[in-house]
Amino acid sequence: MRSRYTAFAVGDAAHLARSWHPRTRPEDIVTDDGTRWAGLDIVDAVEEGDAATVEFRARWRHAGEAGELHERSRFVRRAGRWVYVDGDVD
Repeated sequence: MRSRYTAFAVGDAAHLARSWHPRTRPEDIVTDDGTRWAGLDIVDAVEEGDAATVEFRARWRHAGEAGELHERSRFVRRAGRWVYVDGDVD
């Protein structure tokens, strides 16, 4: 999760693609140069075998506004690596 947050923060679409499950990964991954990520808090993380859920809050700033993304993300382990599947945003 932390590496994906960092990838969003620095605009590393290649890392986002590598860490996204191919079944749910979009064709084009576009990062927003105008969004500045201002912090990540992991609220909860639960691992059950080859599946995991991570709840997080990520703060952002864009065009003079500030906000927070709150998501419960689902990950699975594929070939020994964790990949993002999907998530529920509050």
